[in-house]
Amino acid sequence: MIHVTVHRSTNQIKSFELSGHADSGPYGYDLVCAGVSAVSIGTVNAVMELCHTELEIDQGADGGYLHVTLPENLDSALMEKVQLLFEGMLISLKSIELEYSEFIKITNR
Repeated sequence: MIHVTVHRSTNQIKSFELSGHADSGPYGYDLVCAGVSAVSIGTVNAVMELCHTELEIDQGADGGYLHVTLPENLDSALMEKVQLLFEGMLISLKSIELEYSEFIKITNR
């Protein structure tokens, strides 16, 4: 199962962590894993490219782990853009969870 943990402070996403494997299909054909990976990595790339923001990223060497932390010194206008992208990611992940709840679990902290 993929566990998604979203860490918030003052109602803003400060970091998120994805861990585990969906195991919803054979290696290379796991649609849940592919969807979660595409949504999360796509969001990270969008934040870095569109918001010109360096994120603290920790990835597992063999996949199955991603931890992303926002820098603390973002101005409010930039933070608003980053939050919109991260909240969009979360909506997409929740859509996956709604359809495939036996393979992905999202927790807010």
